[in-house]
Amino acid sequence: MPGFHIEHFGCRAARADGEAIAGQLRALAERQSLAADVVVVNTCSVTAEADRAARAYIRRAHRRNPAARILVTGCYAQRAPHELAGLPGVAAVVGNSHKALVPEIVFGLAQNETPATPPPALVSVHSLLTASAPDRNRSTAAPIWADDRFAHSFIEDLRHNEMQFAPGAQTRPNLKIQEGCSNRCTFCVIPTTRGPSRSLPHAVVIRRIEAFVASGGKELVLSGINLGRWGRDLPRELGAPTSLAALVRVILKQTALPRLRLSSIEPMDWDDDLIALMHEFGGNRLARHAHLPLQSGSDAVLRRMHRRYRPWHYADKASALLRAAGPGLTLGADVMAGFPGETDREFEETVAFIRSLPFGYLHLFPFSPRPATRAWDLQAASHVPSAVADKRMAALRALAAEKTGAHRIRFIGDDLPAITLNRPSAFAAVGRTTVLTDNFLPAEIDGNLPANQLVRIRVNALDTEDRLRCHQIA
Repeated sequence: MPGFHIEHFGCRAARADGEAIAGQLRALAERQSLAADVVVVNTCSVTAEADRAARAYIRRAHRRNPAARILVTGCYAQRAPHELAGLPGVAAVVGNSHKALVPEIVFGLAQNETPATPPPALVSVHSLLTASAPDRNRSTAAPIWADDRFAHSFIEDLRHNEMQFAPGAQTRPNLKIQEGCSNRCTFCVIPTTRGPSRSLPHAVVIRRIEAFVASGGKELVLSGINLGRWGRDLPRELGAPTSLAALVRVILKQTALPRLRLSSIEPMDWDDDLIALMHEFGGNRLARHAHLPLQSGSDAVLRRMHRRYRPWHYADKASALLRAAGPGLTLGADVMAGFPGETDREFEETVAFIRSLPFGYLHLFPFSPRPATRAWDLQAASHVPSAVADKRMAALRALAAEKTGAHRIRFIGDDLPAITLNRPSAFAAVGRTTVLTDNFLPAEIDGNLPANQLVRIRVNALDTEDRLRCHQIA
């Protein structure tokens, strides 16, 4: 039987895309990349480093397994498909606009079929590029499926793509219920690579969750590119939820899902109704975990980024969430260093702002200019030297470690709900199990427990990596 391997790059939403593709390919055998007949590379393009990592993986996969046929999809495949189509080993490039077609194309590749030219109804970027692309005379360039209509992008909407929990699978899978983004942050290429905001109909969401619960799943993560925008593009139907808060309430009332976790949500999309759900269900069936992208704590920088909030708006939302969920809430954020024109004073404003809030963790990124964004031009006019950006990143890393340690040490002696994860072999060998608490704290407990078990733990100490050392109490 032919086999496939999927390599993921990027965010939770990209991971959810890959999981949905894998669900469609279960008739084939999933294998290690060296034994796979088809390798699917699910790319990210949020930074230049993400592009480089994808290209390096493709070259390495071809070098180690020359017989494998490589299909490249994701944001990089949408943004610059011609850059990928000519790489050795690449048999097809499928942008996000046609990601729902990936399983069909993979099935064909696994049967050693040559990918057909994309049908006339699906506009191929390849046909648009042949007149001007540098490699227009290369007959070996892979066919490309991509356009700017995004009509075939929502793979979760395929009716036969039910979510199933299986032993050995990811314990806490992502269900992507929203795709694309209609914001226009100056640094972000996502509106180009994923299109405008689109929502998965609530009936499909409920069906996916019910199938997940029926198969034994315990914790599910709702994810999206701009998750808080869910529902705003859907037609108004009597009794149907039209906001993320309304959808979450329907999920918690109509399904038996033991625990729901919300992925990243923009600060201003945490409305009163959504925050109220944290008070009502937080610590029980709704994980006490809120990730609010920050990017900068400087008002001037946020304005140049074209973000939709000011620092005081962000602080108000964080305070409201802490009041609703209580001190057990873990608050996380994305922070960027070195945005064009960022002065020393503006960076210090960011540092001071971060110090003022009880963050449990930070995801840190140096600014990376992306073609076709406004920040690309800002970078040319007001570049922050790499050495300065590196120094600021180092300062943020130190601050993040300080915040993480201070947050986690508060839970020593507390009892927390958690879920067991798939155990790395090193942990299994010494008789320990990795778990994740409902408030997003990594922990270890003694004993060999199977994955996907809801447990209650007591925190005893922190190890040298700020991981909670615990014991099971229920």
